[in-house]
Amino acid sequence: NFGITLFNGGSLYIDDGKPVGSAFNETLRNLREIAPTVYFNVPKGYESLVDGLKQDEALRKHFFSKVQMTFYAAAGLSQHIWDALDELAIQTCGHRIAMITGLGATETAPFALCANKDTTRAGVVGLPVPGVELKLVPTGEKLEVRLKGPNVTPGFWRQPELTRAAFDEEGFYRLGDALRFLDPLDKTKGFVFDGRIAEDFKLSTGTWVSVGPLRAKLILHAAPHVRDVVLAGHDRNELTALIFADPENTPTRNQLQTVLRTFAMQSTGSSTRIERAILLDEPPSIDAGEITDKGSINQHAVLKRRAALVEQLYTTPPPECVFTS
Repeated sequence: NFGITLFNGGSLYIDDGKPVGSAFNETLRNLREIAPTVYFNVPKGYESLVDGLKQDEALRKHFFSKVQMTFYAAAGLSQHIWDALDELAIQTCGHRIAMITGLGATETAPFALCANKDTTRAGVVGLPVPGVELKLVPTGEKLEVRLKGPNVTPGFWRQPELTRAAFDEEGFYRLGDALRFLDPLDKTKGFVFDGRIAEDFKLSTGTWVSVGPLRAKLILHAAPHVRDVVLAGHDRNELTALIFADPENTPTRNQLQTVLRTFAMQSTGSSTRIERAILLDEPPSIDAGEITDKGSINQHAVLKRRAALVEQLYTTPPPECVFTS
């Protein structure tokens, strides 16, 4: 971001706010003072921004007065948040604002793939940028992405074993993410993010659960009531979920029951059907590592810290706090 600012002769404003609870009030205060031309944030930040823009007409007009492009990274943006931003922009300035994202890592400096300005769908990460070579490797039921280019680090400082593990035999960096084609018949339309390889797990039947896409699908289906979801079921017979509600739209028991039932009706098998769920009273904890510093959920940390709740999901008969599909 600093390089982009220098290249274009712009001014960079660094926001001390955080996309968590009342800490986001600092961001809203800053945006009342500065109207950006390009705005960068993580998906959790955009979720809070949408709430702020809806509630404050003056802030909304100020924010959209100059902005020409928005950018998100570090995690996946929920489609209903993207749609809400588009709707607010159209209401305020008469047209949508380009939302750009891509895919990469610190080790790729960090840019490697980028979507174009016409993208309107969350999860699309576009094509490799000039000079970057991409390779897809079948891993389980997914295609793991590996990268090579002048932007990719040659290795990790004084850690030869880590360096060897990070690159394959052809010198491609193992990104740890999976991709699929947006349109298999037209590969020039680019790729869609297909989750982290390390997050996926198998049910006791040996069936793979693709965590990233399924989480995104459930959050979209349950909008605006669900803020985030953590899936459980490793080596279990059934897939279950820990649900973090949206604090502004907490679902009733009937609403959550309906969400699970209608979502199950769309499932295509055990790897996409959520059999049981628990609505969590406590939001994810940064101090406990359940949220990363970029605002994305840490699936493993949540499952470890809330292991007792996971066990309740698989108790027969289920306790009253457990919802079934």
